[in-house]
Amino acid sequence: MILLAAVSLVSAQRQSNKKRTAEEAEPQAVEEKEKKPEETKAGLVAGAPVDPNNYRIGAEDVINIRVWREADLSGNVVVRPDGKIALPLVGEIEAAGSTPNELTARLEEALGQVMVKPQVLVSIVQVNSKKYYISGQANRTGAFPLVVPLTVLEALSIAGGLQEFANGSKIVVMRGDKRIKFNYKDVLKGKNMQQNIRLEPGDHIIVP
Repeated sequence: MILLAAVSLVSAQRQSNKKRTAEEAEPQAVEEKEKKPEETKAGLVAGAPVDPNNYRIGAEDVINIRVWREADLSGNVVVRPDGKIALPLVGEIEAAGSTPNELTARLEEALGQVMVKPQVLVSIVQVNSKKYYISGQANRTGAFPLVVPLTVLEALSIAGGLQEFANGSKIVVMRGDKRIKFNYKDVLKGKNMQQNIRLEPGDHIIVP
């Protein structure tokens, strides 16, 4: 009887320890699950990190303005086609052509006329003003945000490369009325690298 009671006690302690370990691990697992969607969302919005020192804001870009301790002045704003945004207390501000850091300084200066040492943070939520396009036999097609400098090869890599029956030697980059030839196979081999040009907003890569 004593032996049976001891075995039962040990079994109960093991089950209790397992339950406690699972409960302690559960918050960490939940925390990890909560982080992943945010990271994925950030990747989908911009396609690449936006450099606040170099990226130039354009019309239709969505920016986030945060003014410390001023919720009424904070939130997402769409840059109008004329390149301006409207902010309470200061009115219209030219945003297009500025980097996020330059616009931050401009807003702090404007708000400084009506507030004491305002602290402002400007970030890019979504890039709509600068895009390139891929159509044809790439694994992913459509419009892509041009957030950082990209070559044709890099753009095709972002699109997942070419489909099985794509003609990689006959790719064309449409830039206005220009047709720029691109041989995917040659560039992969390190040949004729001058054709691996940097993309410009509005470029259209056609993969036959």
